[in-house]
Amino acid sequence: MNALPLQFLMLIFAGWVNRHQQDVIEYLQEENRALREQLGGKRLRFTDQQRRRLAVKAKKVGRNGLSRIETLVTPDTLLRWHRQLIARKYDGSKKRSPGRPRTAAEIGELVLRMARDNPRWGYTRIRGALYNLGHEIGRNTIKRILLENGFDPARRRGMSWETFLKAHWGAIAATDFFSVEVITRSGLIRFFVLFVIDLKTRRVEIAGILPYPNGEWMKQIARNLTDCEEGFLNGSCHLIHDRDPLFTMSFREILKSSGVETVKLPARSPNLNAYAERFVRSIKSECLAQVIPLGERHLRHAVKEYTEHYHVERNHQGLDNQLIEEPPGVVEMNSAVVRHERLGGVLNYYERRAA
Repeated sequence: MNALPLQFLMLIFAGWVNRHQQDVIEYLQEENRALREQLGGKRLRFTDQQRRRLAVKAKKVGRNGLSRIETLVTPDTLLRWHRQLIARKYDGSKKRSPGRPRTAAEIGELVLRMARDNPRWGYTRIRGALYNLGHEIGRNTIKRILLENGFDPARRRGMSWETFLKAHWGAIAATDFFSVEVITRSGLIRFFVLFVIDLKTRRVEIAGILPYPNGEWMKQIARNLTDCEEGFLNGSCHLIHDRDPLFTMSFREILKSSGVETVKLPARSPNLNAYAERFVRSIKSECLAQVIPLGERHLRHAVKEYTEHYHVERNHQGLDNQLIEEPPGVVEMNSAVVRHERLGGVLNYYERRAA
């Protein structure tokens, strides 16, 4: 059996990290308690460099996050250090000490920008990139700038999860279920909606709607998704899904036979399927929470209307607030603006009237 590609080993590793994250936090909390007991109430003394590093990290966690962690110092102190760090950065009241002038502010910003954009770049690599832009500064100066702003050395900075996903967009899709309670002649029945989303384009395919999905139905869904002419997964190499038992071995084998490898996410890790989770939140809050589905036909109509609205009429913050599908033709800016509605006004969009 061929080894999984590197990116999917990374996905599995990220899930392992997610499972162990709480255990690590609890261990560090207990370690901090033991340290405070050893100190016997004595006050800890931090150097300025230690305060800077802690302040930068504390700002990212936020007050609510800090309050859940038994830190060595209080959340108020950590956030105060961060405010002092910002104030000191823009404090020009003190006279500069004699000797070599400090690096210009714009060069310092460039150093920080390069470190943020390129986590694996070391001090020498950043120095070379600055030289290409006409700035010649020393390696130790770059080191000082990064340390003063709470940046770890390059060997301790890694690729972010967001950067990793973007590097593989266009070949990864995700799937998930969500449920809707529908009023029928037989009473209230829960229907399950299965959808697939392409992570790069955010396009969504409603794969099926059924009150009692089973393995045979899932096998047919797999065939539909990989149809050689109209299959939504044509061009995709991998499909992310959770541990729902409906994603059966037969379902996965049909996908694999068409060149689509499935990736089962770790338990209790919705953040690893964030794009699918976000679509569920959108369709429920913007559409299904505003209507009462009166039968299966009404539910299918509401889901179809929202999906069309989602693709061609709704702007997406994750796509720089653009539409998934731009309207054809040139917009005449002098024409009147008209409002169109779907589902009786639950969904609205605006366009200029055609000339």
